Amino acid sequence: MANIATTTTTSKIEITINDKKVTVARDTMLIKVIQEAKFSVPTLCRNKNLIPTGSCRLCVCEIEVGGTKKLVTSCNYPIREEIKVETDSERVKAHRKVLAEMYLGRWPDVPLVKAIAKRCGVTDGGRFKSELTDANPKSCILCGQCVRACDEFIMERILDFAGRGIKRHLTMPFGQVDHHCVGCTSCAYVCPTHALEIIDDLNHPDNPKMIRDYGMRINAEMATLDKHQCCMREVGTANIVDVMNAYDLLPVMNYQYGSHEDSKKIGTQLLKKNYFTQKMPDGCWKGCSMACAKTVDQFELRTGPYKGQKVTVDGPEYETAGSSANMGCFDADFLVEFNFYCDTYGIDTISMGTCMAFVMECFENGIITTEHTGGKVLKFGATNEVLECLHEMARGEGFGVDVGQGIRWLKNKWIKELGADPNFLQDIGMEVKGLEYSEYMPKESLAQQAGYAMAVKGPQHDEAWLIFMDMVNNQIPTFEDKAQALYYFPLWRTWFGLMGLCKLIWNDVVPADNKTYPPQVAAKVPGHVEDFFKFYEGMTGIPLDEEKMLKQSGRVHNLQRIISRLMGFGTRQHDMPPYRAVGPVTKKEYESRVERYDKQLKEIIGVDPEGKTTEEKMKLIREYRMQMYNKVVDAAYEKRGWTKNGVPKIERLKELGIDLPELVEIIKADQI
Repeated sequence: MANIATTTTTSKIEITINDKKVTVARDTMLIKVIQEAKFSVPTLCRNKNLIPTGSCRLCVCEIEVGGTKKLVTSCNYPIREEIKVETDSERVKAHRKVLAEMYLGRWPDVPLVKAIAKRCGVTDGGRFKSELTDANPKSCILCGQCVRACDEFIMERILDFAGRGIKRHLTMPFGQVDHHCVGCTSCAYVCPTHALEIIDDLNHPDNPKMIRDYGMRINAEMATLDKHQCCMREVGTANIVDVMNAYDLLPVMNYQYGSHEDSKKIGTQLLKKNYFTQKMPDGCWKGCSMACAKTVDQFELRTGPYKGQKVTVDGPEYETAGSSANMGCFDADFLVEFNFYCDTYGIDTISMGTCMAFVMECFENGIITTEHTGGKVLKFGATNEVLECLHEMARGEGFGVDVGQGIRWLKNKWIKELGADPNFLQDIGMEVKGLEYSEYMPKESLAQQAGYAMAVKGPQHDEAWLIFMDMVNNQIPTFEDKAQALYYFPLWRTWFGLMGLCKLIWNDVVPADNKTYPPQVAAKVPGHVEDFFKFYEGMTGIPLDEEKMLKQSGRVHNLQRIISRLMGFGTRQHDMPPYRAVGPVTKKEYESRVERYDKQLKEIIGVDPEGKTTEEKMKLIREYRMQMYNKVVDAAYEKRGWTKNGVPKIERLKELGIDLPELVEIIKADQI
């Protein structure tokens, strides 16, 4: 295909099919245009979800380009110039007839082959019968769909062809069963003759076909759309480093800023080109078509107990890259080493990165000094010092032990022992309920601010990834819309965990024919929601809809909230974010986005910023944003069936069927 001559660079091209003129987008495959023009061509090897190969040759058409006619396979012929097409010329029919005879002679009883032969005017393949003739109605016809499905859907390439010419046959490596096969059944699913058959798993699903049908729909979307949308197969979740930076959503230097000119030093393209080596399924879910985990091989460590050794590093993923940006450490070698040692020591990269960013800002503001850090100059960007803190934490010695206690502990220690300003530490200490924030900048997304702080477990993005819906696409503009999102998404994503399903697939690829939601949007795509409802139904035999799902998940979500209340949290005060998550804490922060904030003062709040000091403008912005935050929390509490103090109402427990006496006892005093 790459060698086809190009005579035009226009995006739309007019062609003629059987004397019918049609206008098509450049690079559209000819077979698609033929079908959309209400014509048809026979094919044995084509599957709309697989990359076309043209191997059966039955879809040939005769095209005329510049007065010259030739035969081309329509399934893999991209339209790049004006052409005339004949789908059933005499030359084409003669070609197909010979092929149909050959197929019928080789596989005389395969229903699909018989139907194709009949369409081509052939009823007997006698002259091509030989010792290779296979009378099995489920014969393998060498169409290659299973090979492509194994390669494209699951990226395993366990099935392939061996032999040449008439000895060509389907096989596994060395003719033996390959124990790397994950049993995804993609090959059997696409097989048009049932030469490959599915033996269902021993866990006895109620309707295995339903599970396969909807699972293969996801497989097909990943295989065909990922490379155009998220590139999860190439860079995993790190694909969004550049995206977040472009939209001012990448946390930089303890969430002070949302982008940085050096982000490219830890960005998608650099990791893809210079670091990631293994691009294959990682086995976290057998048969998963996303293949999102990425690896850096032969990486030589420069610090710590394994200094000088070359190791394999699993990752880094986006959150680790975001942590590096948050610490101001725009160095890919540091990023990979930080990733390796956090994994090796069993330390969460998100909590470590967010906590270190807080420590760095406190150091730069003089709250702590080298006297407290063991001599380490912990300014933003101090890569060696971060790694040393990490090693100290693992060894259980030095300042790293303090860092390992987390932001909330450090705030209390420094307020008590160093006389630090508690208001400032509260404003910049990015934690809620004792859990450090994950790596998204929520300042301009009210829904994200509430999603983070209201999450029953603390500000992890599992319940809060609403940034693109809210900030970029303005899909939830009103308080009611935000309240609905803050009701629906925590329950929807909690439901995934309850069912043991991966959360990535449902929102990381958007159907090609879906014009509502662009790539990178965490939005409710109805087709994807249906996929997972059908997985549940196929496994259990119980039909599921949105109302039932929300009730299932609501039971657990409200139980989690009650347990939080039992542990001394779970009220409104614990859903209040550090102000850094909502707006600018420092003068420098405000002035870094002065045009944005001044515009908001004038157009949204109705205050002319002219003549006001930065401090005065910051106060006005803060009052307004906290007012809006509390307003959206009120709306979300009401939607969730909670009191104004954020405690589940007893009638909500009754509605969910979990009004057990021991649960009611925990919250009965909070019902005012």
